[in-house]
Amino acid sequence: MLRCAGYNSVDLATAEKLALCVANVPSYSPEAVAEFAVALLQTLNRKTHRAYNRVREGNFNLMGLLGKTLHGKTVGIIGTGKIGVAVAKILRGFGCRLLAYDPFPNTEFLVYGSYAPLEELLPQCQFVTLHCPLTDATRHIINAESLKLFQPGAMLINTSRGGLIDTQSVVAALKSKHLGGLALDVYEAEVNLFYRDHSDEIIQDDELMRMVTFPNVLICGHQAFFTEEALVEIAECTLRNVEDFMLRRSCPNSLVTEGHLLVRKDSLPVRM
Repeated sequence: MLRCAGYNSVDLATAEKLALCVANVPSYSPEAVAEFAVALLQTLNRKTHRAYNRVREGNFNLMGLLGKTLHGKTVGIIGTGKIGVAVAKILRGFGCRLLAYDPFPNTEFLVYGSYAPLEELLPQCQFVTLHCPLTDATRHIINAESLKLFQPGAMLINTSRGGLIDTQSVVAALKSKHLGGLALDVYEAEVNLFYRDHSDEIIQDDELMRMVTFPNVLICGHQAFFTEEALVEIAECTLRNVEDFMLRRSCPNSLVTEGHLLVRKDSLPVRM
């Protein structure tokens, strides 16, 4: 039983061969992740994390803290499932123009913005935020070629899956100053790093530690989901999955199977 939405870490083909049941929590408090994504966007944009550290040292200088007014800016949302739509609702309140890319358009998003092909969306956006699952089609959707389409100085936010971004290409775009800023709550090679205390160790991931030194990079440890409400929903859905599994043993038609992932009938496992 997975207590998360993503199941890219599970070998579903092997699970099928071993007759194992795999269940996830396809949706839990999308607002929690959406709010955190916008918090990262504004922290990166207005440099409040740097201002906080300065003031603690008695430095009230404003040099280097210049940001942009979010009102009137174009934000690209890649992935318009529950979280993407929740982000759109928030950013619409800021007065942003919203463009989205999703091979499976969601009519709920059309209240807040419009869809465009990725190659048309990226050049128009001052900010791009990722909210799609990690699949073969989306892996490294942000790469050397797609980064060339970004506006010079545009900022990128990822609270979805680390593998959506080609880290080497993003580092190169930051070093060339083509990418104006990067905020991550997920990281491509996070599996042996996140959720552990490494403060007494020398971290061997050179790319991650290089990014940490950049003044226009903000990295968190996969905490966007981490609210009281989300944890309650995760626990409740996990218990329902156990109940469904037990029910399936006595009534095989009580669940739907998408791929080899058991999901509830009211779930949308392919979108975040």
